[in-house]
Order: sequence, then structure tokens, then C-alpha cells
Amino acid sequence: MTPPPRRSGRLTFHGPLSETRADALVRRLAGNSPATVLDIGCGRGELMLRVLAAAPGATGIGVDLDAEDLAHGRRAAEERQLTSRVRFLEESATGTPHGPADLVLCVGASQALGGDLPGALADLRGLVTDGGRVLLGEGFWQRTPTDAELTRMWPGAAATDHPDLPGLVALAIEAGFRPEWTETASPKEWEEFESAYLADTEVWLAGHPDHPLAAETRQRADRHRTAWLTYRGVLGLAYLTLVPVAAR
Repeated sequence: MTPPPRRSGRLTFHGPLSETRADALVRRLAGNSPATVLDIGCGRGELMLRVLAAAPGATGIGVDLDAEDLAHGRRAAEERQLTSRVRFLEESATGTPHGPADLVLCVGASQALGGDLPGALADLRGLVTDGGRVLLGEGFWQRTPTDAELTRMWPGAAATDHPDLPGLVALAIEAGFRPEWTETASPKEWEEFESAYLADTEVWLAGHPDHPLAAETRQRADRHRTAWLTYRGVLGLAYLTLVPVAAR
């Protein structure tokens, strides 16, 4: 029997990031001519690989705990002839010794640094060189969710899980950064990401309704869909390009 898909084959990025926005981010970040790139919670490392392709001579390190995603990233690096310039490491990012780097990517992965968001931002400040950049992709509340909405999101969801956007930017400034660029994922980016995330699973469920794993898979997909349709328009994702303030 054909098992349910473990990963969606329709996702390029594991987050609400369009090709148009990704291209603009890569141009901006590579335009600073980074010599070293560190990707925290890199997954498949797609954004890092694009930056390396646009910044000849730069080297990169991606850190993650998902062996399957890391293997995918290594294959992608080989296909793009970037193997000599990038390493994908299966290890925790907490206390990572791989900085400081000229460019640090932390997109939807601040939790990989352990602790709370202020602590993660402090860690990122220590991981980036003076004059470098941090690309932070981080969630924020577009409005305060109701108690009813929170019960339909992820397990244990609370209004304290995220700041609002002004609060997020303020936390970055308090950690020793200035926000060079502030942008947020659009509703279309969210819908394309969340639909692509479930699409292969939904097609599989339609074709295998009596599979031994169908009930479990259906429950998981329904729970995820309910969550994202609930936080649609409530949870945002900011892409902050942060410049470290030079030490006095």
C-alpha cells in the first residue's frame, strides 16, 4: 500500500514566502557581499543556497535536527554545484559555535535557539558580525486572538505566544539591532503556503480512504487545516532585515 506523504512536494520554502519576495530578499542580502552565512533551523536550506549562488565565494553552514530535510538540502547543493561551499549539520542550534557570520538567517526558527524570543534575539546578536545582517522571520499577532480562536490553533496556544508587530520590532531594537527593512507575509503567501503544505496529503486521502493510516492522517490534516483557517488574518509573519548596532 502507498503510505501517506511525509513531506509536501509542493513546498519550496517552509513558510509563507513567495518567489517574488524571496528574489528581493536574496538580492538585498547578497548585495552586502557576505563571506559567511549561517542558517539557523535551516531545514532544506533553500534560501541559504540561493544567497550562496548570488554571492560568489561565500560559504554557508545550515544547522537543523531534521535528517531528511538536511539530506534534501545536500542534494540540492550538489545539483547547483555548491557542495564545496556549504555544510548541512544535524545538530542543535542552541549554543552553536558556528558564528559569528556575516549573514545569519533565522526564518521561522527562533525556537531552535532555545528559550524565549528576547533570548533568541540576544543569541542572534552574538552570532552576527559587526556590519553584517540578520534575516529574522518571526510570527506576530495582527490582532489579539480571542479565547475561542486560541482553542482552535496549536495545542496550548496563548495570546502571549507572540508580540504585535511594533512589539516585535521593539524587541529587536532592545537586543542591539536596527531594522533596515520591515515587511510582512501577504494573505496570498499564507494561503499558498498552507494549501501547498496539505495538498499532497489531501490528494492521498481522497485516493486512499480505507488505508490503515487514513483515519490518523485525516485527523492530523483536519486539525492542521482548522488551525490555519483560524489564525488566517490573525497570525502574521514578519521578515525583518536587522543591522547590528556597533559596540561602543
